[in-house]
Amino acid sequence: MAEQFQQRYQQQNQPQAHYMVKAATAITAGGSLLVLSGLTLAGTVIALALATPLLVIFSPVLVPAAVTVCLLNMGFLASGGFGVAGISVLSWIYRYVTGKHPPGADQLDQARTKLASKAREMKDRAEQFGQQHISGSQAS
Repeated sequence: MAEQFQQRYQQQNQPQAHYMVKAATAITAGGSLLVLSGLTLAGTVIALALATPLLVIFSPVLVPAAVTVCLLNMGFLASGGFGVAGISVLSWIYRYVTGKHPPGADQLDQARTKLASKAREMKDRAEQFGQQHISGSQAS
């Protein structure tokens, strides 16, 4: 009976020790990260305090230069993006025309079929309307 009591006691205390190790590890990791974030904040504030006079003095030159650089970068990125889009569209069209069945070809064929049927339907309606209008004006 004493052996069973000791086994139960050890089993109950083992998870508690495991939780203590987890808590100690979490506190250590969290504390060190908190200290690092505080040091980073302090360094950022000091650097900003030292750089502010330079930024104020050179802002008439730096702001337009930064805006120009940003606009140039956006232009180059847009140009590259449009170029990639154009090349991908041309390669898709080439694969479609050569019969290699690229992704979305079925949807394109379905849309073309729907568009053709609607165009025929509108043509028939226009012919019926024209015939009704002609026959209505002759009766008057």
